[in-house]
Amino acid sequence: MHQAVGVLIVDEPYGFEPTFRAVLEHEPTLHTVSEADLARGGPDVPGTNVALVVVGAGDSEGGAARIGHLRARCPGLRIVAAFETMDAAATGRLVAAGADVFVARNACARVVCAAILALAGLPSASRTVDPADGLTPREAEILRFLSAGFSNKEVARRLGLSVRTVETHRLNLRRKTQTGRLKDLVALARQLGLAPVTETEGPASARRAAGPASGSFALPASH
Repeated sequence: MHQAVGVLIVDEPYGFEPTFRAVLEHEPTLHTVSEADLARGGPDVPGTNVALVVVGAGDSEGGAARIGHLRARCPGLRIVAAFETMDAAATGRLVAAGADVFVARNACARVVCAAILALAGLPSASRTVDPADGLTPREAEILRFLSAGFSNKEVARRLGLSVRTVETHRLNLRRKTQTGRLKDLVALARQLGLAPVTETEGPASARRAAGPASGSFALPASH
């Protein structure tokens, strides 16, 4: 089972399990595991394991605590945080706790599975989802500002970046989302659950939200 990926689902909300597990069955490399399985180990437990931690709205502190607990018990575990709403402070807490990748809670099951496989370094069996089409935490933070109507220069000043850097991120957003129109950016930010920009946000909170370069937000699939 060296190619298999174990999936530990943490704080699974009602109604999430049937759809997600149905999609899991179509991904031959994904297998559900429990914390007891991970603690026991053995040849039947996959060598690569990913935890999917569902973080409820307003519960980023609790989510961070659960992620920290998992990190302490299973240092090699990789962690995907599925969120309902996210602001700079919440993102910072989850990144500091050890979250590797973020996905929107309203993303379809295939997108979540693709994010798990991408984190494990394996391709998805589904042809309809491209795991590379995720948004990094920095791109998601810039999206929050752009969707609020800030110019490139204003975003650069707020986040302590160069205008050229913001322009580069904006081009990446246009490439990944296939749009640059304000109304589409606003709709995408809402769809991802990204909280509106507040007047008090600045470089410090943005750096916390940016997190490690390897993290990503998975875009909800088109239906």
